[in-house]
Amino acid sequence: MPEAACLTAHAACVVLGEAGVLIRGESGAGKSSLALGLIEAASSRGLFAALVADDRVRIARSHGRLVARSHPAIAGRIEVRGLGLLALPALEACLLARVVDLAEAAPRFPEAGAERAEILGIDLPRLCLDRPLRAAGLGPAAVLAALGVASQPHNPIVRSLRGIAP
Repeated sequence: MPEAACLTAHAACVVLGEAGVLIRGESGAGKSSLALGLIEAASSRGLFAALVADDRVRIARSHGRLVARSHPAIAGRIEVRGLGLLALPALEACLLARVVDLAEAAPRFPEAGAERAEILGIDLPRLCLDRPLRAAGLGPAAVLAALGVASQPHNPIVRSLRGIAP
């Protein structure tokens, strides 16, 4: 019997390599900016990268996995503040592999379990990026490192995010 659980999230979604990444945050937090930065950073490293959705992401549970799709009214478009809606090549859907939450401030030491997010009863790895980290331009590098696709394994920040001792 097919699973019918679904929701619409105020988020952005990109594919990096084979991993669907859901980017959540308050309005104006920088979800679209991070999505564009991730697509550019991954592409410049020779990785496949594409937009799936911006602003409204439809998420459905299917066969124990989470499938993300764009809302049809805004498929293939991404909002860039000051420029409006821009057309961008996009995929119709992807399987979610990770959640990135954009926060104003992240706790100094994350609580136990904070590295996971549950959506529709499915547990996914979660990364929380605070505003200072994103303002320093480290958001894309942090996400790519968490996915294990960083191109600078010698970088101490990347090594730390991947759990490698200095």
